[in-house]
Amino acid sequence: MTGTIESAAVPVRMPRATRMMLVVVLTVQFTVALDMSVVNVALPDIRDDLGFGADGLPWVVNAYALSFGGLLMLGGRIGDLVGRRRTLVAGLAVFGLAGLGGGLATTPGALIAARAVQGIGAAALAPVAFALITVTFPAGPARSRALGLWGATAAAGGAFGVLIGGLLTESVGWQAVMFINVPIVAFAMFAARGLPADRPVPGAAPRLDPVGALLVTAGATTLVLGVVRAERQGWGSAVTIGTLAVAAALLAAFVLVELRVAEPLLRMGLLTHRPVLGANLFMMLLFSGQFAAFYFTSLYLQQVLDYGPAAAGAAFVPFSGGIVIGSVLATRTMARIGPGRLLALGAVLAAVGFGWFGLAFDVDGSFLRSILGPSLVASIGAGLCFVPLGTAATAGVAAHEAGMAGGLINSSRQIGGSIGLAGLVTLAASVIGPHGGGSERELAHGYAVALETAGGLLVLAALVALVLVPAKLGGAPADERG
Repeated sequence: MTGTIESAAVPVRMPRATRMMLVVVLTVQFTVALDMSVVNVALPDIRDDLGFGADGLPWVVNAYALSFGGLLMLGGRIGDLVGRRRTLVAGLAVFGLAGLGGGLATTPGALIAARAVQGIGAAALAPVAFALITVTFPAGPARSRALGLWGATAAAGGAFGVLIGGLLTESVGWQAVMFINVPIVAFAMFAARGLPADRPVPGAAPRLDPVGALLVTAGATTLVLGVVRAERQGWGSAVTIGTLAVAAALLAAFVLVELRVAEPLLRMGLLTHRPVLGANLFMMLLFSGQFAAFYFTSLYLQQVLDYGPAAAGAAFVPFSGGIVIGSVLATRTMARIGPGRLLALGAVLAAVGFGWFGLAFDVDGSFLRSILGPSLVASIGAGLCFVPLGTAATAGVAAHEAGMAGGLINSSRQIGGSIGLAGLVTLAASVIGPHGGGSERELAHGYAVALETAGGLLVLAALVALVLVPAKLGGAPADERG
């Protein structure tokens, strides 16, 4: 069977254990996506209450991004080696306890530490959740439907995070945006008791590749650190260039080590498989644009249109709805269109949406004229991409390497999004002028230019899909030797 949908018929009933696994995976996906957005609208209140300085406040977000992005490959491989259920439960415990600690924090350092620990938990959860879908559902309609739910749940978590973050901050206080994950995690841990027990890996006990794990974690963390600091330090500064050079050296050393060890953290042969390479490049470009869309649209709503946090959060609801629509359409049409062409179509639609944002962002804008239409077009386009992305990212990947593939595709999303956002923030700042500009008109223009550029990244993603992701995907495992 190929990695495309062979029939429109999707079984209505599935075994109870499979249903329970899907509930747990979707809850995990929702929670991780929620936590990436729920804190953003609470940042002004966090600054005022805990006494953050201007340089310290971004680390409430950056600490999470660093540990999450830096440890994704390691988290996925641990799931392959020690068991996905064990890794999932441990990740949930770390994530929930860190959320509780963050809500109880009374100093900037305590909150930043809690956010870093949350990122560690998320780095175990995201790749394992993805791997559980790919090893549980056979290639075809069932897997496509599950991947559609996976993508829609991520979008819902991101949009709900912005909405609930604003509502909780205004009505209860910023601490509530940290506590909100605790009951969700408790539910997921309870539901995870129904998952099948981990089965031992056949043959000799595999090893983790500690040198590779150290190099990729240090390299990815340093890369994200260099990118998130570039906004303040400047892309041409010695600090930024030095940090990125160190990251490049660490990642190059990682590649050399992985080509030589018997049991690598990342088998380089995966990236010689065109669909896997295409999916990861596409994911980086897609989330470069999507991270930017959320960031600049939120700023435009609050700084130009004078929306409050709750109203700004509510304005993102159509984006979530569009992702769901796109995911449903992708599930039903991928067999006819093919994954490569469907990815290209989704990317072009998203590019049109981002370009529309750029044209509509002005000082006299409104929700109906500047937000609703482009949100729906961009989000439907993005929603079309999740099913073929998940299919291509695992095409030819053996079951015992599903966590490896999951860590890779999630790393591409996080690192691509961080790099793209940092670059577009720098671009917007150069258009707006020193110290954020002096008028709402200048702010709107800077945000518009950034989103138009994001649309260009999505056009590039469409070309990547057409060149690297074929119309039909083979299902045979990739060469294990790499």
